[in-house]
Amino acid sequence: MRILVAGGDGFCGWPTALYLSAQGHEVLVADDFSRRRWDAELGTESLTRISDLDARISRWRELTGREIQTAVGDLAEGRFAYEVVDGFKPEALVHFAEQRSAPYSMIDRSHAVFTQVNNVVGTLNLLFAIGEISPDCHLIKLGTMGEYGTPNIDIEEGYITIEHKGRTDTLPYPKQPGSFYHLSKVHDSHNIMFACRTWGLKATDLNQGVVYNVETTETALDPILANRYDYDGIFGTALNRFCAQAANGDAITVYGQGGQTRGFIDIRDTVRCIELAAHNPPESGEFRVFNQFTEQWSILGLARLVEKAARSLEMEPELVHLDNPRVEKETHYYNAANTRLMDLGLKPHLLDEETVERLLLTAMENRDRIHTETFLPQVNWRRPHYG
Repeated sequence: MRILVAGGDGFCGWPTALYLSAQGHEVLVADDFSRRRWDAELGTESLTRISDLDARISRWRELTGREIQTAVGDLAEGRFAYEVVDGFKPEALVHFAEQRSAPYSMIDRSHAVFTQVNNVVGTLNLLFAIGEISPDCHLIKLGTMGEYGTPNIDIEEGYITIEHKGRTDTLPYPKQPGSFYHLSKVHDSHNIMFACRTWGLKATDLNQGVVYNVETTETALDPILANRYDYDGIFGTALNRFCAQAANGDAITVYGQGGQTRGFIDIRDTVRCIELAAHNPPESGEFRVFNQFTEQWSILGLARLVEKAARSLEMEPELVHLDNPRVEKETHYYNAANTRLMDLGLKPHLLDEETVERLLLTAMENRDRIHTETFLPQVNWRRPHYG
């Protein structure tokens, strides 16, 4: 297939592009390198050294003989979105090209506005480009489990059947997003569903859980192909931050009580889910939703797993609780459905002590790249700032 990977230089996009290329698909990566610029803005960097995109693709070609095409530009610019779709004529378009950090979106007014404009407008531009140029193209859009929030009922896959005053209907599952970033994803979902219903497009919304691990089979082939390892308090996941803190001899910091529970998925399963979705497209006019996660963990459970793995490597981390800078429930019910990708053949990798040990060892090998000042919370959900 011809598959366009928008945001293909990023944490999920890069290993996805390599995986799809390795499976024999014709791949084009579109990116404007925003993620690299945000590191500079925030005074941090990936724990692993990241080569530039040209070097990455050149090394991939040398190792495998496979070519990956590139297009550099911003999808929030309508002309670029049209040009890249018109030039490549994708059969599937994987859309990772969004600002993905909840804390980043909550820094101040300007970051919230940027996040929503960048994410919502970029997706709208792609919808119009697909609808006008390649209406048979399957849009595979990365959503987030964070769209649902933490309701006190089971979370279904996108839709829920309800009975009201004697009548029954199947409706989009209610959304309770927890940040301006998550709100942008909700807006995306509504816009995509509308475009499918109105223009007959076909789309899969992948409501992904928190992604852990760094390596895939492809990124591990050579250091130049290495993937990002984000650990800071803005873009880093809690698991990565805990590993970097333990490796650096710092305390493992848990926000609040630590009962916050979410869905999680290994990066190796992320790339496989993308291919499963591409090989099993929806019908024209269909907007389907897959909950893309494989297991549920609480923040405290993750911290204790890292603590255990660290002690097996002769580290002695201290586990401490901080005041939670976020507005969220710290103890709550959480039970989400995730069967549709399993039904398509996903065989998940599950988080274990061995995986955490590899993350710890990678952090130890790159301790000189740790910026400890980025560990502590830097964004307060409770107070708006102009910015």
